Amino acid sequence: MPISANQERAALPGSVAFLLALPALLFALITWQVTADGPLVRLDERLSRVLVNPDRFSELLADLGNIPVAVPVLAVALGYVAVRGRRAGADRWWLPVAAAALLMALVPALVVPLKALVDRPGTPAEPPGTGYYPSGHTATAAVAYGSAALLLLPWLRTTPARRALITLCAALVLGASYGLVRRGYHWPLDVVGSWCLCAVLLTSLWLFLRQATAPDRPRRPALEPDPHEPDPHDGP
Repeated sequence: MPISANQERAALPGSVAFLLALPALLFALITWQVTADGPLVRLDERLSRVLVNPDRFSELLADLGNIPVAVPVLAVALGYVAVRGRRAGADRWWLPVAAAALLMALVPALVVPLKALVDRPGTPAEPPGTGYYPSGHTATAAVAYGSAALLLLPWLRTTPARRALITLCAALVLGASYGLVRRGYHWPLDVVGSWCLCAVLLTSLWLFLRQATAPDRPRRPALEPDPHEPDPHDGP
């Protein structure tokens, strides 16, 4: 049975709530386990010992989360979308660009205090120190490449092009995440926690872009009075 437009709109809020609530709940759970040194932390440490094998390739992958690498990619996407939107005469063409730039600026404002609050030590492959949870490099990669994909998707006309963009974005984020763990820069839970946090941020950006770029609903014209019917305000 085909789903009507009204049914689709009614189902959307529930889906959005799930997309926001699930990663937020997972992030809270992981953060609690890290701060309480719970069973997940012990499993995380064992997994890290298996995965860590520092090499040049993993270091290059980890660099995908560096600010000098990820942020310029987002900047190119911002510039492209701004030019295309302005040339197309789109209303508020600057709004999606500003929203994505603001989200990118919000990443360190969220991650740095969390690092200080959780104060997690680094892996044995790193010099002694704390402040490794959540992974800032993972968050930078996820928000930069994810925001770029969300901005560019509406300008791609074919389904294969959209799939290729999403695949490339996911590959960059997963590559950076793998490199960070393989090189020993971060524990696996540092990376997974950043995934959860960024899932909330990117879903929020997607919702904002959906509302900001939605066409305005046309207003219903006022019904004109029937000239053959008497005006109720007129006396008898």
